[in-house]
Amino acid sequence: MKKILFVAIAFLSAHISFAQPSEISRDAEGNKVVKGFLTAQELATDTAFNWFARNKKDYTPDASALQTLKANKDSVNIIAFGGTWCHDTWFVLPRLLALTEAAGVAPERITIIGLDENKKSVNHLPEAFHITNVPTIIVMKNGKELGRVIEYGKHGMFDRELGEIIRNAGRSK
Repeated sequence: MKKILFVAIAFLSAHISFAQPSEISRDAEGNKVVKGFLTAQELATDTAFNWFARNKKDYTPDASALQTLKANKDSVNIIAFGGTWCHDTWFVLPRLLALTEAAGVAPERITIIGLDENKKSVNHLPEAFHITNVPTIIVMKNGKELGRVIEYGKHGMFDRELGEIIRNAGRSK
């Protein structure tokens, strides 16, 4: 498992330097389905993702989560698996990116990976990270997973749970 995780992290790091092609298709409802790496810029500017701006617009992050993320913005990486066809992703992903922007997290510390309805993507990353539901947000530090938020999280507030993961990891040192 550690070997797979190391390979996946190395691959994600290489992604920053070498853009990987994505596979694009349409689902039965006509939604654009992206399998592969996405950027916040693509989500914000592609007219197929009109849900992105709409769901980011009036979001106010959990104050405690925002403070925790600000304090740790240079030491954590976030990997977000989502489906451009998935209504839960439509809700959570824009807010996640609003939260990270407000906290000052550098864009290169965030990796977004689009999955199809079968939770598959390019390069077998969902399998390497054992993704079963989208969205799944994974918090990494020094190549190790600190925790993950699946869909809306345990509290129904993904941002609060994200803050708890980072805060609790800081206490366990």
